[in-house]
Amino acid sequence: MAAKWIEALTGSLEQKKQYRQYKARLEALPEPYRGAAKAFERYFMYYGGLTDGDTLILMLGDFADLWERAAVDGTPISAIVGDDPVGFAETFTQSYGGTQWIDKERARLTKAVQEAEKEENQ
Repeated sequence: MAAKWIEALTGSLEQKKQYRQYKARLEALPEPYRGAAKAFERYFMYYGGLTDGDTLILMLGDFADLWERAAVDGTPISAIVGDDPVGFAETFTQSYGGTQWIDKERARLTKAVQEAEKEENQ
């Protein structure tokens, strides 16, 4: 019962556990994969804007899988991300969909314009 109460305030404890595991997986990567993965992770946090914890955890798990496999195989970083690291990062996050923080603002903007148009037509 206490766990449900705590989760109501702080969010899913399981997601927090999975996130800590993801962070440990990134830390375990050899260089230069760790450095590249951390750079992408930072960009994801600014660009991605996912608000759905399940989607975020899935995306980060897949991201860690990608870098772990690349490190094991010795795949060059350029073979993973191509010539456009920003494009890679944005395409990667967009492929997971989910609710983004900007969705709420888009709805708010649309509603405000619709209300303004109603007032204008009265």
